[in-house]
Amino acid sequence: MKALTVVQHTSADYLGLIEDHLEGRRIRFSYVRPFTEGTSVPAYAEVADGLVLLGGGPWGSAGMRDVPTLAEEIALTRAALMHGLPIIAIGLGAQILSLAADGRVEAADLRFTVETARRLDPDGLNGFLPETFPHACYMRDRPVPPDYASILAVDAQGLPAIFQIGDNAVGFTGHPGFKLAMAEDLIMEFEETPPDPASKLEALRLVKTQIEDALVPTMTGLVGITGLMRP
Repeated sequence: MKALTVVQHTSADYLGLIEDHLEGRRIRFSYVRPFTEGTSVPAYAEVADGLVLLGGGPWGSAGMRDVPTLAEEIALTRAALMHGLPIIAIGLGAQILSLAADGRVEAADLRFTVETARRLDPDGLNGFLPETFPHACYMRDRPVPPDYASILAVDAQGLPAIFQIGDNAVGFTGHPGFKLAMAEDLIMEFEETPPDPASKLEALRLVKTQIEDALVPTMTGLVGITGLMRP
């Protein structure tokens, strides 16, 4: 049975709907919360069979409001890349993956958007990535993947929605398993909130079923390329 080490940046942002898909495949996961007292970013030797980097709500990485553990997480992610460890990076995590892979990030205000993303690579995620899918993004700043990255899908503005580094590291600018309760908790947890959150919550509510449906093939492809079910 494989296991994932999941780095959280806020209690409200977790794996969400992805948890059920991992449990259904008997892939274990454990959360690490460096924002809590007495907990730090794990050393590479402490990471299990794969690394997951989650979103951070209003935390970013471009200098406006950097997550406090940014340097340590970049170093950890770079070590994981060098050793070929599977990486799943979401939101702020995708920014950290980009920086660790010698890409960069662009400063952008905190935003909460619910749009439609479009697949660019028909072979993305082993051909399982849907042609279009809901793209729910709650994030400050944005990743700019390195030139050698494969852009699998783009958002409504034509910016990377999903990108792949090497064989088994994938960054999602939106959360593919985002739940309405997660967005509500992010809004309540921090004083800083994105513009017009009420309309975005309603938009997220309306695409709940589409998010669930799109996650089925997405997780099939993601588990396939990361090798999390191989002996």
